Amino acid sequence: MQLANRVKDIKPSSTLAISARANALRAEGVDVVSFGAGEPDFDTPQNIKDTAIRAINEGFTKYCPAGGTVELKEAIAEKFKKDNGLSYDIAQIIVSCGAKHSLYNIIQVILEEGTEIIIPAPYWLSYPPMALLAGADPVIINTREEEGFKITPAQLKKAITKKTRAIVLNSPSNPTGASYSKEELERIAEVAVEKNVFVISDEIYEKLIYDDSIFTSIASLSKEIYDLTITVNGVSKAYAMTGWRIGYAAGPREIIEAMTRTQSHSTSNPTSISLKAATEALKGPQETVEEMRKEFAKRRDYMVDRCNLVEGMSCPRPQGAFYVFPNISRLLGKGFGAKRINSSAELADYLLNTAKVAVVPGVDFGADNYLRLSYATSLDNIKKGMDRIEEAVAGLK
Repeated sequence: MQLANRVKDIKPSSTLAISARANALRAEGVDVVSFGAGEPDFDTPQNIKDTAIRAINEGFTKYCPAGGTVELKEAIAEKFKKDNGLSYDIAQIIVSCGAKHSLYNIIQVILEEGTEIIIPAPYWLSYPPMALLAGADPVIINTREEEGFKITPAQLKKAITKKTRAIVLNSPSNPTGASYSKEELERIAEVAVEKNVFVISDEIYEKLIYDDSIFTSIASLSKEIYDLTITVNGVSKAYAMTGWRIGYAAGPREIIEAMTRTQSHSTSNPTSISLKAATEALKGPQETVEEMRKEFAKRRDYMVDRCNLVEGMSCPRPQGAFYVFPNISRLLGKGFGAKRINSSAELADYLLNTAKVAVVPGVDFGADNYLRLSYATSLDNIKKGMDRIEEAVAGLK
């Protein structure tokens, strides 16, 4: 069968694939602890669910505007002004079927063959395939653990060419949890403005930030960078609404209008019921967001401490999101019996097959010396999973 060239090198999402493997083992009766997918284990808050049920009962089940309802766009505009100091009118906002969909639409409308997009590594694993599907070239810049997994202005300036259309910034980051300070973002913004390249700011983990870190939206730093930034966010992570599939983006009107036209020919509107639920999420009580954040902080501290007790593993303390990204380079080359483990993928397979713990190999994020473990699961599960990992790693010689 002849497939289009643009899809030949596209692999399925490994996080979803690993979750599927873990679920298949569970279906067979195997007790698997999953540190795979980035999905909060909390239930969607009751006020949000009640709003969705009411929408169904009131018959709000028909087509909506392709780019989302005015009601939700106004709630998003209010959120941007209150939380981020950003002023957008509703013509600058689009609602999509998840933040991933927003990102896909952005890349479709600003990239094409012969263009480049700069992606700092470690990166969320869907960024490069999205660029490839648009016919563009992803330019990967490797960051260093010693520098907090953050791109430097010098690296950015060196990577920009005449073909560069955009840079992706993900803060807080999936998979590292790294979060850029206001001062660091100011220096990145200076380069973007000087070189006139777009910034795609993926802020989906904005509400999940820890310790003394303060979240800053890069678009809020100046009029010049505001005009070059497309800000992406959503309700999935902060409100435990992953399955509701609502994300949104705000930016230059011409880009948002192009995204809306594109979306009108792909998904049409996001689900009507989810639009109502997302409006309630943004406008309703916010106490549950803080409760979840505090619980994630406890889990983060426990998982980091346990990772650092595993011989051959070291783990920096992330500033945001709900992942740890332990360095496993000292474990590579070890093995069990005649079998050697030479990559993060092989170590992930070993942990799933031997310890019955699902983790995501760092190679999928552009960093083969690492694993990604999600702490978006209960503390009991984290304790059980880390016990198993520690025992399994101790068996490697």
